[in-house]
Amino acid sequence: MNRQIPYRMRRLRKSDVLRRLVRETRLHTDDLIAPLFVIEGKNSKNEIPSMPGVFQYSIDRVGEAIDALLVQGVDKIILFGIPAEKDELATNTYSHDGIIQKALQTLKKEYPQLLLITDVCFCEYTTHGHCGVIVDNEVHNDNTLELLAKQAVSHAESGADMVAPSGMMDNMVGRIRTALDESGYEDMPIMSYAVKYASAFYGPFRDAVDSTPQFGNRKGYQMDPANLREALSEAELDVTEGADILMVKPALAYLDVVKEAKATFNLPIACYNVSGEYSMLKAAAKMGWINHDDVLMESLLAMKRAGADMIITYSAVEAAALLKQ
Repeated sequence: MNRQIPYRMRRLRKSDVLRRLVRETRLHTDDLIAPLFVIEGKNSKNEIPSMPGVFQYSIDRVGEAIDALLVQGVDKIILFGIPAEKDELATNTYSHDGIIQKALQTLKKEYPQLLLITDVCFCEYTTHGHCGVIVDNEVHNDNTLELLAKQAVSHAESGADMVAPSGMMDNMVGRIRTALDESGYEDMPIMSYAVKYASAFYGPFRDAVDSTPQFGNRKGYQMDPANLREALSEAELDVTEGADILMVKPALAYLDVVKEAKATFNLPIACYNVSGEYSMLKAAAKMGWINHDDVLMESLLAMKRAGADMIITYSAVEAAALLKQ
Protein backbone atom coordinates (compact mmCIF):
# COMPACT_ATOMS: atom_id res chain seq x y z
CA MET A 1 0.00 0.00 0.00
CA ASN A 2 1.46 3.37 -1.05
CA ARG A 3 1.00 5.89 1.69
CA GLN A 4 0.56 9.51 0.61
CA ILE A 5 3.76 11.41 1.42
CA PRO A 6 3.34 15.13 0.67
CA TYR A 7 6.99 15.87 0.07
CA ARG A 8 9.71 13.40 -0.85
CA MET A 9 13.24 14.73 -0.40
CA ARG A 10 14.60 11.89 -2.51
CA ARG A 11 12.91 13.14 -5.67
CA LEU A 12 15.73 15.56 -6.42
CA ARG A 13 18.43 12.98 -5.65
CA LYS A 14 17.28 10.46 -8.22
CA SER A 15 19.97 11.07 -10.83
CA ASP A 16 23.33 12.77 -11.19
CA VAL A 17 21.89 15.46 -13.43
CA LEU A 18 19.20 16.28 -10.86
CA ARG A 19 21.72 16.36 -8.03
CA ARG A 20 23.89 18.77 -10.01
CA LEU A 21 20.87 20.93 -10.83
CA VAL A 22 20.04 21.62 -7.17
CA ARG A 23 23.58 21.62 -5.78
CA GLU A 24 23.98 24.49 -3.32
CA THR A 25 27.77 24.70 -3.02
CA ARG A 26 30.24 24.43 -5.88
CA LEU A 27 34.00 24.08 -5.89
CA HIS A 28 35.95 25.50 -8.83
CA THR A 29 39.60 25.62 -9.81
CA ASP A 30 39.40 29.41 -9.42
CA ASP A 31 38.98 28.81 -5.68
CA LEU A 32 42.35 27.07 -5.30
CA ILE A 33 45.72 28.53 -4.33
CA ALA A 34 48.78 26.27 -4.31
CA PRO A 35 51.62 26.71 -1.79
CA LEU A 36 55.12 26.24 -3.24
CA PHE A 37 58.45 25.95 -1.39
CA VAL A 38 61.55 27.44 -3.03
CA ILE A 39 65.14 26.83 -1.94
CA GLU A 40 68.58 28.05 -2.87
CA GLY A 41 70.77 26.05 -5.24
CA LYS A 42 70.48 24.52 -8.67
CA ASN A 43 68.64 21.52 -10.08
CA SER A 44 67.08 20.61 -6.72
CA LYS A 45 63.76 18.91 -6.08
CA ASN A 46 63.52 17.49 -2.58
CA GLU A 47 60.46 15.58 -1.43
CA ILE A 48 59.32 16.50 2.08
CA PRO A 49 59.16 13.18 3.99
CA SER A 50 56.15 14.15 6.11
CA MET A 51 54.26 15.53 3.09
CA PRO A 52 54.21 12.88 0.34
CA GLY A 53 54.02 14.45 -3.11
CA VAL A 54 55.12 17.90 -1.91
CA PHE A 55 58.61 19.15 -2.78
CA GLN A 56 61.11 21.92 -2.18
CA TYR A 57 62.23 23.33 -5.54
CA SER A 58 65.22 25.36 -6.54
CA ILE A 59 64.20 28.35 -8.63
CA ASP A 60 65.38 26.73 -11.87
CA ARG A 61 63.03 23.78 -11.27
CA VAL A 62 59.97 25.33 -9.63
CA GLY A 63 58.52 25.72 -13.12
CA GLU A 64 57.85 21.96 -13.08
CA ALA A 65 55.29 22.44 -10.32
CA ILE A 66 53.84 25.57 -11.92
CA ASP A 67 53.43 23.89 -15.31
CA ALA A 68 51.52 21.04 -13.65
CA LEU A 69 49.25 23.56 -11.92
CA LEU A 70 48.57 25.56 -15.07
CA VAL A 71 47.67 22.43 -17.04
CA GLN A 72 44.89 21.85 -14.50
CA GLY A 73 43.77 25.49 -14.54
CA VAL A 74 45.30 26.59 -11.23
CA ASP A 75 46.98 29.97 -11.75
CA LYS A 76 47.46 31.22 -8.18
CA ILE A 77 50.38 30.30 -5.90
CA ILE A 78 51.70 31.39 -2.52
CA LEU A 79 55.47 31.25 -2.13
CA PHE A 80 57.44 30.15 0.92
CA GLY A 81 61.20 30.59 0.92
CA ILE A 82 63.89 28.48 2.57
CA PRO A 83 67.18 30.41 2.68
CA ALA A 84 70.65 28.88 2.59
CA GLU A 85 71.56 30.79 5.75
CA LYS A 86 69.45 32.01 8.66
CA ASP A 87 70.14 34.69 11.27
CA GLU A 88 68.55 36.35 14.29
CA LEU A 89 66.89 39.14 12.27
CA ALA A 90 65.79 37.15 9.21
CA THR A 91 67.69 39.50 6.89
CA ASN A 92 67.08 37.20 3.92
CA THR A 93 63.41 38.16 4.07
CA TYR A 94 64.00 41.75 2.96
CA SER A 95 67.22 41.41 0.95
CA HIS A 96 67.09 42.14 -2.79
CA ASP A 97 68.96 38.84 -3.21
CA GLY A 98 66.68 36.91 -0.87
CA ILE A 99 65.26 33.59 -1.98
CA ILE A 100 61.71 34.91 -2.42
CA GLN A 101 62.86 38.07 -4.17
CA LYS A 102 64.87 36.05 -6.68
CA ALA A 103 61.99 33.64 -7.22
CA LEU A 104 59.57 36.52 -7.82
CA GLN A 105 61.87 38.18 -10.34
CA THR A 106 62.21 34.93 -12.28
CA LEU A 107 58.57 33.87 -12.16
CA LYS A 108 57.24 37.30 -13.08
CA LYS A 109 59.14 37.06 -16.36
CA GLU A 110 58.47 33.39 -17.10
CA TYR A 111 54.83 33.20 -15.95
CA PRO A 112 53.18 36.61 -16.38
CA GLN A 113 49.74 34.99 -16.15
CA LEU A 114 50.40 33.67 -12.64
CA LEU A 115 49.09 35.39 -9.51
CA LEU A 116 52.10 35.52 -7.18
CA ILE A 117 51.28 35.72 -3.47
CA THR A 118 54.04 35.79 -0.86
CA ASP A 119 54.05 34.71 2.74
CA VAL A 120 55.31 37.61 4.88
CA CYS A 121 56.79 36.13 8.04
CA PHE A 122 60.14 35.30 9.66
CA CYS A 123 59.96 31.76 11.02
CA GLU A 124 61.59 30.14 7.97
CA TYR A 125 64.45 32.66 8.06
CA THR A 126 65.43 32.94 11.73
CA THR A 127 67.90 30.78 13.64
CA HIS A 128 65.47 30.66 16.56
CA GLY A 129 62.44 29.66 14.48
CA HIS A 130 60.10 32.33 15.85
CA CYS A 131 58.04 34.77 13.79
CA GLY A 132 59.74 37.96 14.92
CA VAL A 133 62.60 39.78 16.58
CA ILE A 134 63.63 38.34 19.94
CA VAL A 135 64.13 40.72 22.89
CA ASP A 136 64.63 39.28 26.37
CA ASN A 137 63.65 35.83 25.13
CA GLU A 138 60.30 37.06 23.81
CA VAL A 139 59.07 38.03 20.34
CA HIS A 140 59.03 41.82 20.37
CA ASN A 141 55.90 42.95 18.55
CA ASP A 142 56.80 46.51 17.50
CA ASN A 143 60.40 45.79 16.49
CA THR A 144 59.07 43.00 14.31
CA LEU A 145 56.59 45.32 12.57
CA GLU A 146 59.33 47.46 11.07
CA LEU A 147 61.03 44.46 9.50
CA LEU A 148 57.75 42.99 8.27
CA ALA A 149 57.09 46.28 6.49
CA LYS A 150 60.52 46.11 4.84
CA GLN A 151 59.86 42.51 3.82
CA ALA A 152 56.49 43.32 2.25
CA VAL A 153 57.88 46.29 0.29
CA SER A 154 60.79 44.18 -0.98
CA HIS A 155 58.32 41.56 -2.20
CA ALA A 156 56.31 44.24 -4.00
CA GLU A 157 59.47 45.62 -5.60
CA SER A 158 60.40 42.14 -6.81
CA GLY A 159 57.07 41.45 -8.49
CA ALA A 160 54.60 40.09 -5.94
CA ASP A 161 50.93 40.53 -6.83
CA MET A 162 49.74 40.12 -3.23
CA VAL A 163 51.35 39.87 0.20
CA ALA A 164 50.11 37.64 2.99
CA PRO A 165 51.41 38.52 6.48
CA SER A 166 51.20 35.47 8.75
CA GLY A 167 53.13 36.29 11.92
CA MET A 168 50.15 37.35 14.07
CA MET A 169 51.84 40.53 15.26
CA ASP A 170 49.48 43.24 16.50
CA ASN A 171 49.08 46.01 13.87
CA MET A 172 51.00 44.05 11.21
CA VAL A 173 48.41 44.81 8.53
CA GLY A 174 48.33 48.50 9.34
CA ARG A 175 52.10 48.86 9.34
CA ILE A 176 52.46 46.94 6.08
CA ARG A 177 49.63 48.90 4.46
CA THR A 178 51.30 52.19 5.37
CA ALA A 179 54.70 51.03 4.11
CA LEU A 180 53.27 49.79 0.81
CA ASP A 181 51.32 53.00 0.26
CA GLU A 182 54.30 55.20 1.05
CA SER A 183 56.42 53.18 -1.41
CA GLY A 184 53.94 53.62 -4.25
CA TYR A 185 52.18 50.26 -3.95
CA GLU A 186 48.72 51.51 -3.03
CA ASP A 187 47.14 48.85 -5.24
CA MET A 188 48.95 45.92 -3.63
CA PRO A 189 46.35 43.71 -1.90
CA ILE A 190 46.95 42.23 1.54
CA MET A 191 45.67 38.76 2.37
CA SER A 192 45.95 38.73 6.13
CA TYR A 193 46.38 35.58 8.16
CA ALA A 194 43.89 37.32 10.39
CA VAL A 195 42.96 34.25 12.41
CA LYS A 196 45.91 31.91 12.83
CA TYR A 197 45.63 29.42 15.64
CA ALA A 198 48.49 27.90 17.65
CA SER A 199 47.69 24.57 16.08
CA ALA A 200 49.22 21.10 16.25
CA PHE A 201 48.30 20.67 12.56
CA TYR A 202 51.41 22.60 11.41
CA GLY A 203 53.95 19.86 12.15
CA PRO A 204 54.76 18.78 8.57
CA PHE A 205 55.11 22.40 7.44
CA ARG A 206 57.77 22.97 10.08
CA ASP A 207 59.64 20.01 8.63
CA ALA A 208 59.30 21.53 5.15
CA VAL A 209 60.87 24.86 6.10
CA ASP A 210 62.89 23.88 9.19
CA SER A 211 61.03 26.38 11.36
CA THR A 212 60.45 24.54 14.64
CA PRO A 213 61.00 27.06 17.48
CA GLN A 214 64.32 26.51 19.22
CA PHE A 215 62.80 27.56 22.55
CA GLY A 216 59.28 28.00 23.86
CA ASN A 217 56.35 27.95 21.45
CA ARG A 218 54.16 30.35 19.48
CA LYS A 219 51.21 30.42 21.84
CA GLY A 220 52.10 33.95 22.94
CA TYR A 221 51.20 35.36 19.53
CA GLN A 222 49.15 32.74 17.69
CA MET A 223 45.58 32.21 18.84
CA ASP A 224 44.20 29.84 21.47
CA PRO A 225 42.20 27.11 19.65
CA ALA A 226 39.44 27.49 22.26
CA ASN A 227 38.53 31.05 21.22
CA LEU A 228 36.00 32.18 18.63
CA ARG A 229 35.05 35.69 19.78
CA GLU A 230 38.73 36.60 19.89
CA ALA A 231 39.06 35.44 16.28
CA LEU A 232 36.40 37.90 15.20
CA SER A 233 38.18 40.67 17.12
CA GLU A 234 41.44 39.82 15.35
CA ALA A 235 39.72 39.92 11.98
CA GLU A 236 37.94 43.20 12.78
CA LEU A 237 41.24 44.87 13.63
CA ASP A 238 42.71 43.74 10.31
CA VAL A 239 39.71 45.11 8.44
CA THR A 240 40.20 48.52 10.06
CA GLU A 241 43.93 48.40 9.22
CA GLY A 242 43.33 47.81 5.52
CA ALA A 243 43.23 44.06 4.87
CA ASP A 244 41.67 43.06 1.56
CA ILE A 245 41.21 39.33 2.28
CA LEU A 246 40.87 37.61 5.66
CA MET A 247 42.24 34.13 6.25
CA VAL A 248 41.42 31.46 8.80
CA LYS A 249 44.13 28.87 9.49
CA PRO A 250 43.84 25.86 9.86
CA ALA A 251 40.69 24.96 7.97
CA LEU A 252 38.95 21.70 8.86
CA ALA A 253 39.01 22.00 12.65
CA TYR A 254 37.92 25.66 12.41
CA LEU A 255 35.03 25.65 9.94
CA ASP A 256 32.85 27.34 12.55
CA VAL A 257 35.32 30.24 12.54
CA VAL A 258 35.21 30.39 8.74
CA LYS A 259 31.42 30.53 8.90
CA GLU A 260 31.38 33.31 11.48
CA ALA A 261 33.97 35.34 9.59
CA LYS A 262 31.94 35.05 6.39
CA ALA A 263 28.78 36.16 8.17
CA THR A 264 30.46 39.05 9.96
CA PHE A 265 32.75 40.71 7.42
CA ASN A 266 32.12 41.99 3.94
CA LEU A 267 35.50 40.84 2.63
CA PRO A 268 36.59 37.68 0.80
CA ILE A 269 37.40 34.85 3.20
CA ALA A 270 40.30 32.46 2.66
CA CYS A 271 41.14 29.32 4.58
CA TYR A 272 44.35 27.30 4.67
CA ASN A 273 44.06 23.54 4.28
CA VAL A 274 47.27 23.05 6.24
CA SER A 275 50.07 20.48 6.12
CA GLY A 276 48.76 18.28 8.93
CA GLU A 277 45.38 18.00 7.25
CA TYR A 278 47.10 17.08 3.98
CA SER A 279 49.43 14.52 5.53
CA MET A 280 46.74 12.80 7.61
CA LEU A 281 44.70 12.25 4.46
CA LYS A 282 47.71 10.85 2.61
CA ALA A 283 48.59 8.52 5.49
CA ALA A 284 45.06 7.20 5.92
CA ALA A 285 44.72 6.63 2.18
CA LYS A 286 48.04 4.79 2.08
CA MET A 287 46.75 2.43 4.77
CA GLY A 288 43.61 1.80 2.73
CA TRP A 289 41.34 3.20 5.41
CA ILE A 290 39.72 5.88 3.23
CA ASN A 291 39.28 6.78 -0.41
CA HIS A 292 41.72 9.63 -0.89
CA ASP A 293 39.97 11.45 -3.73
CA ASP A 294 36.49 11.26 -2.21
CA VAL A 295 37.64 12.51 1.20
CA LEU A 296 39.75 15.26 -0.38
CA MET A 297 36.84 16.65 -2.37
CA GLU A 298 34.43 16.30 0.53
CA SER A 299 36.84 18.22 2.76
CA LEU A 300 37.37 21.05 0.27
CA LEU A 301 33.65 21.27 -0.35
CA ALA A 302 33.09 21.59 3.41
CA MET A 303 35.43 24.58 3.46
CA LYS A 304 33.46 26.21 0.66
CA ARG A 305 30.15 25.40 2.32
CA ALA A 306 31.35 27.00 5.55
CA GLY A 307 31.98 30.22 3.63
CA ALA A 308 35.52 30.17 2.25
CA ASP A 309 35.84 32.05 -1.02
CA MET A 310 39.31 30.62 -1.65
CA ILE A 311 41.32 27.70 -0.32
CA ILE A 312 45.08 27.39 0.02
CA THR A 313 45.78 23.69 -0.38
CA TYR A 314 48.71 21.38 -1.11
CA SER A 315 46.20 19.26 -3.02
CA ALA A 316 45.50 21.92 -5.63
CA VAL A 317 46.70 19.87 -8.62
CA GLU A 318 44.83 16.75 -7.52
CA ALA A 319 41.64 18.65 -6.72
CA ALA A 320 41.67 20.53 -10.02
CA ALA A 321 42.17 17.31 -11.95
CA LEU A 322 39.24 15.72 -10.11
CA LEU A 323 37.06 18.73 -10.85
CA LYS A 324 37.59 18.14 -14.56
CA GLN A 325 36.18 14.63 -14.34
